[in-house]
Amino acid sequence: MAMTAADLASRRRVRVRQCVGYGCLGVYGLASLLASVHPWHPRDWLLENLLVFLSLPCLIWLQRGRAWGIGTNAALLAFFLLHSIGAHYTYAQVPYRQLAHALFQLPLDPADTVGRNHYDRLVHFMYGLLVQPAVRTLLRAIPMKAWIRELACIQCIVATSALYELIEWAAVLIAAPDLGAAYLGTQGDVWDAHKDMLLALIGACLNSALYLGGRMVQARTAGRRRHAPPKDLP
Repeated sequence: MAMTAADLASRRRVRVRQCVGYGCLGVYGLASLLASVHPWHPRDWLLENLLVFLSLPCLIWLQRGRAWGIGTNAALLAFFLLHSIGAHYTYAQVPYRQLAHALFQLPLDPADTVGRNHYDRLVHFMYGLLVQPAVRTLLRAIPMKAWIRELACIQCIVATSALYELIEWAAVLIAAPDLGAAYLGTQGDVWDAHKDMLLALIGACLNSALYLGGRMVQARTAGRRRHAPPKDLP
């Protein structure tokens, strides 16, 4: 049976998604390889990346039959790249202020280089913002209303964020007690884990708001097109 134009277009979209997925995997592999060269704390680098290295085969397996959307894989790549930077320097020592000064010629007061390093806060916020599309893709297999799915996605982000904090704590107690400060990155803040989870929650809520808002705009645009009067023929 001859394939229709729609079938050909669908196959092209699938191939493009697969190519983008493999491309994102290759970019992350290269970035991770570069970040493994002379990390500031080699043992901390290994601990920081252990969960990522375990999750990558799962992500590949989940996309074995149907590749996820381009935006979803690109968002995951962005998050993993941010994590690679944090793992290379340790989250408490990422020189983002110095990098901003070098790239954009921003004024850099020596006093600004001391105090709390907020890079870990950024990555926890980005976890909610950038990983949420992957969770949404997984939950699409379960029939439910869009707003209920978004609530479930937010709950998954908060739950996995809390689980990560518990895994960090257990890893330090069991595997490497001497790496506690470098690995946990609390920087003296007893509420660090709570703030990290809150930022992940905010990122997830922002992603859901943008997604649901985009759906509403698309629905309104489609409704106007259906009810628009036919144009006069020339």
